[in-house]
Amino acid sequence: MIKRIARTAGFSGLLAAILLTLLQSLWVTPLILQAETFENAEPVAEHSHGEAVAAHQHEHEEAAGHSHDGEAWSPEDGWQRTLSTGLSNLVVAVGFALMLAGLFTLRAPNRTWQGLLWGLAGFAVFNLAPSAGLPPELPGTAAADLLLRQYWWIGTAAATAAGLALIAFSRNWLLRGVGLALLAVPHLIGAPHPEVHESLAPEALGHEFILASLLTNALFWAALGLAAAWFFGRDARHDA
Repeated sequence: MIKRIARTAGFSGLLAAILLTLLQSLWVTPLILQAETFENAEPVAEHSHGEAVAAHQHEHEEAAGHSHDGEAWSPEDGWQRTLSTGLSNLVVAVGFALMLAGLFTLRAPNRTWQGLLWGLAGFAVFNLAPSAGLPPELPGTAAADLLLRQYWWIGTAAATAAGLALIAFSRNWLLRGVGLALLAVPHLIGAPHPEVHESLAPEALGHEFILASLLTNALFWAALGLAAAWFFGRDARHDA
C-alpha cells in the first residue's frame, strides 16, 4: 500500500506539475511580469497613487526581515524563473497527490473519471473557497496582516474540506446541513482586508490575474485527480 501511494503521488504529481508550469508560463507569469513593471516604476509615479501600497510593503518587508541589498537573490526572468516555478510546483503537486492517494485508501474511486470529482473538491478547498475572501493578488497590492490572512485561509480550507466531506459521504440530512453551514461560516466571518485597498497595477490586470490563477489551478486539480485515480486504480488492478 505504501508503494502504491508513493507511485501514485510521484507520477500523478509530476504530470500535474508539468501542466501547471506550462499554463503559468503561458498566462499567469506574463501578468505578474507586467504588474512588476508598475511596481518598479512606482517611485517616479505620482505620489497620489500607490503611497499606501508602498508604505504597506515597506512595513511588511521590514517586519519579515527582507533585504534589498545586492546580496539578495531571486531567479531572473526566463529559464531560471521557469525552473524555480516548476520545482516549486512539483513539490506542491506531489504533496497534494500524496494526500489524494492517502484518501483513496479510505474510499477508492471505482472509475478513473471519479478522480475528477476528487480533484475538483481539492480545487474548492485550496483555491476556490479561500479566493472568495482573499483573491489572488498581483505584486504591488495592499494586503491585511499576513498572520491574520494565514489564519483565515487555514480555517476556510479546513471548514470547506469538512463541509464537503459531510455533504458527499454522510447519509444523515442533519449532518449534511452541518456541512453546508461549515461552507458558509468562514465567509460570514469575513476575510481580513486592509483599511484602504490600493494596487499599483490597473484594475483590469488584477481581474485577469484572478481569472488566470483560478482557471490554471482548476485545470491542475482536474489533471491531478484524474491522474491519481488512474495510477491508483492501475496498481490496485495489478495487485489483484
